[in-house]
Amino acid sequence: MLALIFDLDGTLVDTVYAHVFAWQQALAEADMPIDGWRIHRRIGMSGGLFTRAVAREIGRAIGPEEARGLQDRHDAFYHQLLPRPRPLPGARELLARLRDAKVPHGIATSGRRPAIDPSLEALSVPPSTVVVDRGAVSRAKPEPDLFLACAERLGQRPADCYVVGDAVWDMLGGRRAGMLTVGLLSGGYGEDELTRAGAFRVYRDPAELDASLDELGVIA
Repeated sequence: MLALIFDLDGTLVDTVYAHVFAWQQALAEADMPIDGWRIHRRIGMSGGLFTRAVAREIGRAIGPEEARGLQDRHDAFYHQLLPRPRPLPGARELLARLRDAKVPHGIATSGRRPAIDPSLEALSVPPSTVVVDRGAVSRAKPEPDLFLACAERLGQRPADCYVVGDAVWDMLGGRRAGMLTVGLLSGGYGEDELTRAGAFRVYRDPAELDASLDELGVIA
């Protein structure tokens, strides 16, 4: 049976722009002002890649201690801005339908616990759902590790999995894992960008994906 592996931020919960603004505030506080659109293009990639991207923008290296401090400030700003994440349209219903139909599925996110717990609660994700966070792997997106770890925990071959995400980093990581990828527009990337990064299909949001599962051969 085919399996679905979901990204979290921007794919199932409407959190991308809160992350952008939180990073912008944390960086500005540290005298590293960066335009919001430049931050948005990097949401979803691994923390190490994000730090190197910021370093290129400001023209100097960022050490491990400084990077941890920026991450802590981002987390504080993020939780002030969005203490209760909102599921994207159709996300709860999609996950419930997959559970009812016994379709294997899981979540693979660059976020970490406990920071992602409010999003999982908003989605009514039960403890039985496979969730692989950044702390479970050595490398995050666009490396394939998160998706491969999720497939292994689901007991599925990579070739039998779809990765569903909103960013080019999800598409790249999924392709490197040997999985077909499905893009959602709900994180702010355009259809052409997701398609160029390898998306097999692109849908508006989880609700449209739910209505189109037959196109993927998941549910007849």
